[in-house]
Amino acid sequence: MTSLLSVLALIVVCVTTMLIAFFGLRISRTTSDFYVASRTVRPWWNASAIGGEYLSAASFLGVAGLIVLSGQSGLWFPIGYTAGYLMLLLFVAAPMRRSQAYTIPDFAQIRFDTSPALRKLTTYLVVVICWLYIVPQMHGAALTLSIATGLPSWVGPVVVAAVVCVTVFSGGMRSVTFVQAFQYWFKLAALVIPTIFLLIRAIPEQASSERAALLYTQLESVNTMNIYETVSIILALLFGTLGLPHVLVRFYTNPTGQAARSTTVIVLCLLSAFYLLPTTLGVLGILYTPELGAINETDATILLLPARLFDGFLADVLTAIVVGGAFAAFLSTTSGLAVSLAGAISQEFFAGTVRGFRISTVLAIALPVLIAVLTSSLALAGAIGNVFAFTASTICPLLLLGIWWRSLTAKGAIAGLLVGSITCGASLIAGIFLPATDQWWIHLLRQPAAWSVPLAFVVMIVVSHGTRRTVPGNVDRVMALLHVPDRDAKFPA
Repeated sequence: MTSLLSVLALIVVCVTTMLIAFFGLRISRTTSDFYVASRTVRPWWNASAIGGEYLSAASFLGVAGLIVLSGQSGLWFPIGYTAGYLMLLLFVAAPMRRSQAYTIPDFAQIRFDTSPALRKLTTYLVVVICWLYIVPQMHGAALTLSIATGLPSWVGPVVVAAVVCVTVFSGGMRSVTFVQAFQYWFKLAALVIPTIFLLIRAIPEQASSERAALLYTQLESVNTMNIYETVSIILALLFGTLGLPHVLVRFYTNPTGQAARSTTVIVLCLLSAFYLLPTTLGVLGILYTPELGAINETDATILLLPARLFDGFLADVLTAIVVGGAFAAFLSTTSGLAVSLAGAISQEFFAGTVRGFRISTVLAIALPVLIAVLTSSLALAGAIGNVFAFTASTICPLLLLGIWWRSLTAKGAIAGLLVGSITCGASLIAGIFLPATDQWWIHLLRQPAAWSVPLAFVVMIVVSHGTRRTVPGNVDRVMALLHVPDRDAKFPA
């Protein structure tokens, strides 16, 4: 029964997603529709869509798993995921909307007066970041489908890839906006309903002082991060959000810079509401699925909790609801990543046409699916945390300095991007193969953001000072475009 209901939930989510996408096709007519929904998406719609694509496998499954695995330390992940949007609100949202760019490489070209080397490097980094982000979504799909239905793990990534391609082919960004807005509220409901039932059952069982003492003991007994790891994770999550291509591209769809700021404020509220749920389920996981930490399968916590507290039909229904919500998370995040990645590839290699956008979508999805099928899943939230560290060391310095410091040069930006990507990327790869010991240099490699992010900023600033004669001639005009309020701007907003 569990398998049947889970398969039905999966079918409902996939079919609903494609129907909404076809609705988007009916009103997608131009290239601008495909890339940025003709910049007409209002704050509530856009905020819901951002919530839909941002709340990925790491949020839906991984946060609860991290709390089971690392106790209180795992709470920094939902805090960091949410607080990163405060950084977006303060420093990036409105200027990025006013930049008139379709993609991050477009922004680099506008800001640095058609520097081809910087544009190409930025394109390659966007491709790498999106691929690294898509692979955990595919791993989450494989895990969810194999646990809930018993089907081979490769079926999950293939299903996600097929539905995402149909969604993006249908109407590009406009279709994806409708899909992701729906999927945020569906994911929220898919966690609210099981959480209510689980708390109704669990609270009376945990009400005694003995059970409370047991919970405290279990929280203390799980692994925790040291101070350096905690600081590095917080830095990666705060600054990494500013460099996520699939998040930034959504701000191009707002009609004005003020609408972009309003969108970000609403997103903060939506994310805060959502992250209360996996956090609560993670605490329940410590009580009812503590053995998952010993076998490194904590990402399955939310999927297994209903069966641990209930029997029979109710357990099957709650599990099916969670499965549906999980697949909505994989689909919405992968759709956003596919649009961002397809936009960058199409602009660079296919002249930015709609046909090129569709071809690029297939290219964007194919390799991550292959990698996910051939590899086993890492901890979802940890894997996404590594992506945040990489984006914080590359795209984030480019955007912050490019938006707020007129003296940044193309050579300085290129140097910082290369240093940030090489040092952070090499450290993360080395950290995967190193033993988990308490030696200080291993912690530096496993969590490099605390030193790789400042290093990237310093390199950009130092090299720009050394090449200050090459500051773009149009810098004053571009800075005015980025910062003059929309109602007073002399440039189109």
